[in-house]
Amino acid sequence: MPNPTAAILVIGDEILSGRTREANAYHLAGELARVGIDLREIRVVPDDHHVIVDALNALRSAHTHVFTSGGIGPTHDDITADAVAAAFGVGIDVRDDARQLLENALAARGLAVTADQLRMARIPDGATLIVNGVSGAPGFSIGNVHVMAGVPSIFVAMVDAVLPTLEAGTPRLSREVRFEVGEGRIATPLRDLAADMPHVSVGSYPFREGEVRGTNIVVRGTDPALLDEVVARLEAIRAAVG
Repeated sequence: MPNPTAAILVIGDEILSGRTREANAYHLAGELARVGIDLREIRVVPDDHHVIVDALNALRSAHTHVFTSGGIGPTHDDITADAVAAAFGVGIDVRDDARQLLENALAARGLAVTADQLRMARIPDGATLIVNGVSGAPGFSIGNVHVMAGVPSIFVAMVDAVLPTLEAGTPRLSREVRFEVGEGRIATPLRDLAADMPHVSVGSYPFREGEVRGTNIVVRGTDPALLDEVVARLEAIRAAVG
């Protein structure tokens, strides 16, 4: 049975402008591989309601799960929750359980909830909350869409909360073989290897370290024995090219 698939929708003008370096897709990719959910697509969109709705509808129809990052804070450009509600055709409002989580977290710091902060308790109808112990403001899941904060520490906490609730598959493993020759020297045998092993992903990544120009070959798959076979063939290729 094939693994479930996933996409991540990264939302925010600050990502597209280069103002903020995106880290959440990198973290999520590693966590999904660990539990056997295959990340198939990463998409970045601006803070535009219609663009977010269109992207969500396209991704959630194509993948088992969609994870979103960003746009659920207290400011005017945090529009993800409204866009998700629109994509699913449901209402959205402040929900008592989300309000309570937020109030409790702020009270622990001696603060009261402001009207702006209360925006973070607006949850689409029918959604399930994703709690986090960092800020108290929840994310939420609705259908196959899991909506999470863009702040990396909060995103990590929300991923930790939601992943155990999802159906997983076979973890995707990886092996790496280092060649101290350029890609051109090994392109033909790599092509033959990839053709012979269609159930294993073979990636070629050139590098330069001082005067050494080399290539790291990374193989990925779910069958450890098959990966061992591919590594053995790669080591034979490395021995042949010197």
